[in-house]
Amino acid sequence: MARQPRRFHLVPLMGAALAAALLAAVPAQAAPAGPPARAPAGAHGQQPGGPALSGEARQVLDWVRTTSNNARLPFALVDKRAAAVHVFDASGAWQGSSVVLLGLASGDHSVPGIGERPMAQIAPHERTTPAGRFLSEPGENLKGEDIVWVDYDDAISLHRVRPTKASERRLQRLASATIEDNRISYGCINVPVSFYDRFIAPTLGRQAAVVYVLPETQPAAEFFGFTPRAEPR
Repeated sequence: MARQPRRFHLVPLMGAALAAALLAAVPAQAAPAGPPARAPAGAHGQQPGGPALSGEARQVLDWVRTTSNNARLPFALVDKRAAAVHVFDASGAWQGSSVVLLGLASGDHSVPGIGERPMAQIAPHERTTPAGRFLSEPGENLKGEDIVWVDYDDAISLHRVRPTKASERRLQRLASATIEDNRISYGCINVPVSFYDRFIAPTLGRQAAVVYVLPETQPAAEFFGFTPRAEPR
């Protein structure tokens, strides 16, 4: 998947130590778990009054806020099982949430070297959206459109939905009431245009940020290496 050169480099911007810490490796995948129900979305993709988070997304958010794992940067949670993204500012305050389109294939890791391959050479089972904690950065695609690089080396980005291939029905998939049809991309995270312009561009599209992509093959707490807080009774 061809990439436009980076708009800037993260290490000079943030310092090598912080970049290395944020990009630390996470545990390998385990057995899959079933998907939860999808949360209803508002007119612009965001839930009014606060984010409608799945149980695992709540756990990850609590961990990030409690430990300041986002290193005082804006951040987003991409909940693959719920086909949703939740955006927060540097203080951890919720900004907005939306449904998303994700990689066609299930799985939490990218095929090695996939970022250097043309799309025509990527098999359907290789079209995964990798899970992990990523130090994101603003960038551009080959058409000069602004995007957010989630994993530059593997050519994974968060961008506005582009309905360039009518047979894929990407706009209809975003608008549908189920999550079963939200798997179609080559691995990138697609969001509605209005949501990108209103929430992604001003929050993640202007500076380095952190994107947490929750796994779908094992519990998020196990994957990210934290112990969830006990729910009050």
